[in-house]
Amino acid sequence: MKILAVDDEALALEMLTEAIEEAVPDAELKVFQKPTQLLEEAQQNGCDIAFLDIHMRGITGVELAKKLKEVNPKMNIIFVTGFDEYTGDAMRLHASGYIMKPVTAEKIAEEMEDLRFPIVPKSGVLLRVQCFGNFDVFTLDGKPLHFERSRSKEVFAYLVHRQGSSCTIKEIAATLFEDMPYDKKQQAYIQKIMSAMMKSLKKVGAEKVVNKSYNSLSVNPSLLDCDYYRFKELDGGAVNAYQNEYMAQYYWADFMFDDYDY
Repeated sequence: MKILAVDDEALALEMLTEAIEEAVPDAELKVFQKPTQLLEEAQQNGCDIAFLDIHMRGITGVELAKKLKEVNPKMNIIFVTGFDEYTGDAMRLHASGYIMKPVTAEKIAEEMEDLRFPIVPKSGVLLRVQCFGNFDVFTLDGKPLHFERSRSKEVFAYLVHRQGSSCTIKEIAATLFEDMPYDKKQQAYIQKIMSAMMKSLKKVGAEKVVNKSYNSLSVNPSLLDCDYYRFKELDGGAVNAYQNEYMAQYYWADFMFDDYDY
């Protein structure tokens, strides 16, 4: 679960941050004093819930919420304010909640229990995978997973795309190196790439996301929180997050969404 929060007053933002961290300790939280920074983060990386102070310099929380709804209509917006005159505007925006200051963990927890667009976390996942835009892999605390070899990351991307289907070594080689002969030299190189991939996964305790058998590999989709998988399940947030780019750094992924029309 990813949460963004903004308040242009430093002390108020500190109190909001502490309340969210106490109420939702496992969430990925990013806080900002400038509304434009929160909007940029939401546009680039998305979010599930946004806590917005209403009275801010330059742009109000209501105006910011309108822009966030353009990013993702199913983003949960929770307004935070010391005044109640904006209640009508907030409700017309289909806000998820409205918290009066001072903010407390109890108030946060109450709103989290009654989200307009409930977030159903996947249990037991080991990695978060981003396929829309550039392909990237993150640990559950939001840190990017470092792959020692760029080709190892590409192999993992292909396995993610296959969504649990078994992939032979020859198939992987044909995808990544389509113009090169599949000889012993090529086979040895592919083995090195896969070994490096497994080493990177093991460093973060996620080696179980890849199933290995004789001459083939596959991912275990149940251990991945992946925007592509959510998209195929018609998850509203994932569908709205897709901006016509899928694993953009890999040429073989160009055609992967040709069959989807949303």
